[in-house]
This record gives sequence, structure tokens and C-alpha cells, in this order.
Amino acid sequence: MENGQLKMENINVREIYEKYGALLKGHFLLSSGKHSEYYLQSARVLEYPEVAEKLAKELAKEIKKAGVEVDTICSPAIGGLLAGYELARALGVRFIFTERVKGEMTLRRGFEVKEGEKVLICEDIITTGGSAMEAAREIEKRGGEIVGFAAIANRGVCKRVNGKTNRKNECKLPENKPFFALEDFEFEVYNPEECPMCKMGACGPIKPGSRGN
Repeated sequence: MENGQLKMENINVREIYEKYGALLKGHFLLSSGKHSEYYLQSARVLEYPEVAEKLAKELAKEIKKAGVEVDTICSPAIGGLLAGYELARALGVRFIFTERVKGEMTLRRGFEVKEGEKVLICEDIITTGGSAMEAAREIEKRGGEIVGFAAIANRGVCKRVNGKTNRKNECKLPENKPFFALEDFEFEVYNPEECPMCKMGACGPIKPGSRGN
């Protein structure tokens, strides 16, 4: 696996994240407000088009296998854009995205959703699913039907189709909609007042995601 070239036989997503320096270790502030010693920076993996394409094709296989009918993929900007676009390409469907306008997830740029259009929400990583749900509500408000959720990686809070992790109380995705992902990454997360890194006097947490630096 060099210069973005990736053989997908017996795909190991965790190994891919490690190879591309996308599995970070340190002291991180998550979008949920909690702290963690580990952070997944999917942009480091998806910056290689060949890798992004092949990961999306693997994800598309899972969705097709489940028999989920999809008309359109929608991703919350900015983190989900590459994963969502490649998934749409793999499924042969349309791609749109939502973005924050004054803090509200909004569908703009001339994108439209037809009444009853079957939309799957795709992120690069899903932790609690908060941003995915904001996008889903915007699509439903415009008449679309949410048929499921997808991500390259699952932080282990929500339960994916064929996954081994159990659903946690913090998961915001609906239990009656399928969630597809290629790998579960279960890391300990802490409330700020319970964070062992903070108690040890470590430097303040950093936020390397799309809403941080």
C-alpha cells in the first residue's frame, strides 16, 4: 500500500487508518464535547482518490447486499463530502450535501429533494450521529425519505449492520434505520471532569476535526 495504491483483498480498515496516519493518539476534544486519547482523521485516508473509491465500493456492497433502495446520497459538510461523493458514485446515484448556515444544517446551492425521494445520509465517521441527524431532519423537512445512514468508520457508539458493538445511550441515530460502516473503532471517551489526561495535567485537548483546527 504505497502512494495511495491499495489492494482490497481481505480489507482491514484499521490497518489502512494506521498506514495513512489517520489514527491519531493524544488528547482530543470531540464534537460531542467529550475527551478521548484517540482521534480518527479520515481526511488523511480519503485524500487518495484510489483509496476513497475502493473503500466506498466496499461500503456500497454492504448497502446493496441489504437490499436498501437509494436515490440520493446526502452528506453533512465538510467531513462527509469525500466519503459521500464516492459512495454515490459507487451506487450510481445523485450526491448532495448540507452545510451549516448560522449554526443550522441547511440544504442550499440550488439542491432540491423530491417528495418521497429515498436518501441515505453518509459521513466519513459517525460517533453519536448528531450531524447526520441534523442533515436527515433537513432532508425530511423537504419531503425526502431517509432510508439509512453510512460511514467509512464507526466510533462504536451506534450499532452498525453486522457490527459487534452494542448501541450506547448516546447514539442519536434511529433504531429503525440501518447504519452501514466498514469498521468499529471503540475508544474510551470521557466527560471533561472525568478525563484522565486532564487529571494528569496534560495540555488542553485539541480538536483536529472539520469544526476545529
